[in-house]
Amino acid sequence: MDGFRSHLPSARRLSQLYAALLYNAHLKGFIQGEIYTGNAKALCVPGLNCYSCPGAVAACPLGALQNALASTGHRAGWYVLGMLALFGVILGRTVCGWLCPFGLIQELLHKLPTPKLKKSRITRALSWLKYAILAVFVAAIPLYFGLFRDLPLPGFCKYICPAGTLEGAVALLLHPKNAELSSMLGAVFVRKAIILALVIVGSMFVYRVFCRFLCPLGAIYGLFNRFALVGVRVDQNRCNGCGACVRHCQMDVRRVGDHECIQCGKCIGVCAQGAITLRCGKAVLKGAARKKPRVALRVIATVALIAALVGFNWPAKHVEAPVVSDAPLGHEAGEQLPDIQAELIGGGRFTLSEHRGQVVLINLWATYCAPCVKELPEFDAFRQAHPEVEVLAVHSSLVTDDVAAYLSDKGWSIHFAVDGPDDAIFNAVGGSPLLPQTIVVNPRGEVVYNKAGSVSLELLEALYDEASRN
Repeated sequence: MDGFRSHLPSARRLSQLYAALLYNAHLKGFIQGEIYTGNAKALCVPGLNCYSCPGAVAACPLGALQNALASTGHRAGWYVLGMLALFGVILGRTVCGWLCPFGLIQELLHKLPTPKLKKSRITRALSWLKYAILAVFVAAIPLYFGLFRDLPLPGFCKYICPAGTLEGAVALLLHPKNAELSSMLGAVFVRKAIILALVIVGSMFVYRVFCRFLCPLGAIYGLFNRFALVGVRVDQNRCNGCGACVRHCQMDVRRVGDHECIQCGKCIGVCAQGAITLRCGKAVLKGAARKKPRVALRVIATVALIAALVGFNWPAKHVEAPVVSDAPLGHEAGEQLPDIQAELIGGGRFTLSEHRGQVVLINLWATYCAPCVKELPEFDAFRQAHPEVEVLAVHSSLVTDDVAAYLSDKGWSIHFAVDGPDDAIFNAVGGSPLLPQTIVVNPRGEVVYNKAGSVSLELLEALYDEASRN
């Protein structure tokens, strides 16, 4: 029996698996190749988990922080800063050791039988690199583009994040439904794919290579380690100063519980004096004085996970929109687009059926999508040149900005709306996981064009001519 138990996953490994599954409870997203954009996406999970992952049910705190900083000129991101501070004060880098899916991936890769690079002065020096990345890519770049160019640009997500590349881009592109999105990939994706490959290979030889040297979220949580409620504690009355804890630690710690410590608790097992424990306040979570875990806590955690899996994957009711032409109902070219309805920003209501006889352009966008923001003036210029055309720009239900405040000083002539929490408009038009997306409807209400990707004024003119002829 003892031999069997020795092969069972540890409590920390089970916690990592639980967190990964709970963060990505929208399992049908992997089957359908779509991103969940419901109400829960307005919340942040503690660990690094890309919101563009098909299974993700909440936002990544690092991505939300960059969007909040990029929006500083319009509003302060107190909510995101408050969530990060709350996670930090309660957990610190316990998040990294127990609740981060990308940390779990790195640890599993490190188990592969390869030569291992031991920590040294060089690795300890490199561990400060993540603080430079935090300052430049997470803070400086979003602030600069947000304040001086009025353009949301999450620098770390766009240029570095290997978790986003793996969980978001790769997971979506592997689905046959999103095959056409590969045409949108460019040099930025290639560079990020190279970074991901280096992290994957590096993880085989270096323990948690991304967490130690590159992760700015770990850098943030490390600032809270000294006073976080949950963390590894040393009983100085029992410690003999042998240093076994630091020698056996695979992170670049100088002492137990410092800013590099991920609170994994491995040092507890190598302390001959029993001086180290993992605590939540005064309660011992791991160590010699730990009480047996309460069955009630395990039951509550299991019920919560099952509830999340059922809730995020339960089939939604399908409401058929009225068909007003002979073409079959749908969102593909040649099909009749359902009768979309939207409350317009600034007042009024848009109903697609009321615009029969007109060419209608629908643009799916978001303030956090840099290509979306860049092409909106193209739609406005087209609308001014063709006032007979109706243009509706629909913002994603994932709102990280005050959309009305963002648009207040633009003076654009096109209509704007924000999709509802049920994503009725995005679902009706076959909204892509990636933005922007443009749909062109002819005067009979039939789809002429429906593709993800940026458009130019020249392409809009060509699509208008095609729709007018049909």
